[in-house]
Amino acid sequence: MYIKNNFIDGPRGMTRAGLVASLFVLSTLSYSDARKAQLEEVIVTAQKKTESLQDAPISIKAFGAEQLEVLGIDGLGDIGAKVPGMTVEPFPINNATLRIFIRGVGIFDVQVTQDAPIGVYMDGVYIARSTGTAVDVADLERIEILKGPQGTLYGRNTTGGAINLITRRPSVDEFELKQKFTLGNRNRFSSNTMVNVPLSENIAAKLAYMYSTQDGYIDNTGPGGNFGDKDVQGLRLDLRWEPSENLTADYTYDRSDFNYHNYMYQGVIGPRIDKGQSDPVKNNGASATVFSDDRLDELSSGPPYEESRTEIAGHALTLDWQGENYQLKYIGAYRTLDDASYADLGGGRGSLDYRIDTHRYDGIAAQQFLGGPTPLVVPVISQSQSSHEFQFSQDGLFDGQLDYILGAYYFEEEATEDNSPLHHQFSGPVDDELLPLIGGPLFSVSDGRLVNFVSQHYEIENTAAALFGQFSFRPEVFDYRAYAIVGFRGSRDTRWARKNQTDLFYIEGTSGGQGIAFDLGSPAFNNPLTAAILAQAGFVIPQNRGFDNVVGESEYNDTSASIVLGYDVTDDINIYVKRVEGYKSGGFNTRDPQVDGNQGPASDGVDYGYGFVEGFDPEQVISYELGMKSEMLDRRLRLNMDIFKSTYEDLQAPVLINGTVADTKADNIGLAEMYGLETELVFALTADFFFMFNYTYLNTDVDIQGDPALSATLSPEVDFPSAPEHSATLGIDWTLLNTNWGRLNLNMDYSYIDLRKGLVLKGREGLTELPAFELLNARLAMADIPVGGASSLNVALWVKNIFDEEYELHAVDNLPHADRAVLWGEPRSYGLDIIYNY
Repeated sequence: MYIKNNFIDGPRGMTRAGLVASLFVLSTLSYSDARKAQLEEVIVTAQKKTESLQDAPISIKAFGAEQLEVLGIDGLGDIGAKVPGMTVEPFPINNATLRIFIRGVGIFDVQVTQDAPIGVYMDGVYIARSTGTAVDVADLERIEILKGPQGTLYGRNTTGGAINLITRRPSVDEFELKQKFTLGNRNRFSSNTMVNVPLSENIAAKLAYMYSTQDGYIDNTGPGGNFGDKDVQGLRLDLRWEPSENLTADYTYDRSDFNYHNYMYQGVIGPRIDKGQSDPVKNNGASATVFSDDRLDELSSGPPYEESRTEIAGHALTLDWQGENYQLKYIGAYRTLDDASYADLGGGRGSLDYRIDTHRYDGIAAQQFLGGPTPLVVPVISQSQSSHEFQFSQDGLFDGQLDYILGAYYFEEEATEDNSPLHHQFSGPVDDELLPLIGGPLFSVSDGRLVNFVSQHYEIENTAAALFGQFSFRPEVFDYRAYAIVGFRGSRDTRWARKNQTDLFYIEGTSGGQGIAFDLGSPAFNNPLTAAILAQAGFVIPQNRGFDNVVGESEYNDTSASIVLGYDVTDDINIYVKRVEGYKSGGFNTRDPQVDGNQGPASDGVDYGYGFVEGFDPEQVISYELGMKSEMLDRRLRLNMDIFKSTYEDLQAPVLINGTVADTKADNIGLAEMYGLETELVFALTADFFFMFNYTYLNTDVDIQGDPALSATLSPEVDFPSAPEHSATLGIDWTLLNTNWGRLNLNMDYSYIDLRKGLVLKGREGLTELPAFELLNARLAMADIPVGGASSLNVALWVKNIFDEEYELHAVDNLPHADRAVLWGEPRSYGLDIIYNY
């Protein structure tokens, strides 16, 4: 294997974790006569009602507004290492897109035709696309991470878990103003403004605006922008109307604009394995690549590096009627997404001879076959969605023994992914020894290059409808200490997708002193004799292909159920056991190079028996969980634990076609099992010192079943791609000084994430593994400084990744020029926060 797997590897890891632990010991010595200390109650809405986290029989991690500020969390992109058992990775060709994994379950390949198994919700509104999830959210009040399947209350596409993003609501009580400025290294500047204005006794408005800019941490020495540079703007307008004591109406408009330059993959290992179609160019590709085991400070694009952008907008209306013992609620929303993302997957030396990008191309093949240069094309995703949810709930029926919620849900979306017109995707020099074979007896070619042009346009139309309910029963006979919760959900999904795509391959070079290009789809090349001669020399002829309004349609129906049995051992300790079912919708794979299963073997020689039209089936999961929620020592110690086991049937996974850069088969690869342990501990040693420890153990296993073609491609070592066996966080919150003129506070948090395997293909074991890494962050703040009247000021210095750890966020093995190329995590960063509150 390429990478060694250790938990807190060696002296350095022990030093970092030990630094946080030593502060815990120091505080014990400093506060032998501890003042009264208690943990604050954490309120969540994980079960679609407001309740204490300790009362919710769910494995859940919640971050309140103060924690979000202290930890520097502005959105989902900041939260990955903060939650054991959860990882967040960038999508390779779109830094505005996140791949989120909980308990190892997540989406590996982000496409407009596929859904993620982690449901993301903002104020109760489902966010259907992973594109744009890296964008910061203005005025976050709370983030809730629900671990494990949430198949009844949340429904489809939550087989791994769900994430609730909750923003602040307007208040009719008083005027509020909050202004935060942040200055940091790499020219970081951000401004966050929130104004709450009561307009009358029952109407209030809240406006939140955020702006942030920062340079990336890898310079581009070539033309165009620098890798990782970003500018973000976010606006949120909330209106609240309370026409009576019973009715509350909330309207929200939000908009985010994200301009950025994607990062470039850095080569780590040169090309040694068989690259199939791209094998003839791998050696020349390697010569155009910068290789290093260490994170480099600069790489170079070939053509000018273009800016990418993501624009998100949404409207939401929530109507909430509170009766004497019942609640009626409606959540309606309409959201749009427009994303244009440019990426350069070249080798980083700034070569114009070896290119993997969609920029302008003016080579011989373009001139001869297209009549001129191909244009710059920045792939665009446009999506719109609308949803409606009705909830009816009652509490305290039959003398407080029965609570229930019933609901109906409807969702629809339309989206397009447009990578047209015909444009450059790949070009590179062919190995010299192959040129005589390519030319054959009719012509002689020198300076030969393989060139690929492509045009793509995909469309989807999806709908989803569901009925759901959950009943909670606490019988009086057990003094209301025992309870049972039963849930159900019936779902129907319809999916429609259309694919238009053209792929053209050429060999261009010079012959007789003249530029010349040959179409690899012509009879001169597309015949068994030529193919056999070239294959013997290691050249698999790429196949021209076309999809002309190819349509896939499907409908899926599912019924999921859940049951929870619990018992309150004391007022502060409860235990529960649960069984939950979940379901992830089927779909279609835009990267499938074959129309259907009647086209025979793919380019790797394997006959998979299906194509784009057939798509893939839904994924099912059954999960069992035994948990405990407890508070002890007069609410100074909170200890929550659970053990779980989940079984997945028809597990969905992408299968990369060997020898291609982006062609995949998406399939239901078989059965998967996982089990694990999750622990959360919070200890208030004194009123001024809090210690936090979180740990997750995860064991996973995938059994390839069904299609024999899968065994020809997937390694026996295949596993969930981002499932660290061990992950942990340590943290302290220490008030060093508490005076009338302010409060000096120290926060430190340490995180560890174990090795992750990535997508494991046969013969490529270890190439996509991500090594274990650990991070240490710190923040020193002078808070609650009085500045007159009801105003206060907070000033904080912070450092993230104190020891400048070099860690990898993602690795690929399918680029022609490298068997392993990686995206690096953020190096050390530091800055200053200034926060004004009124």
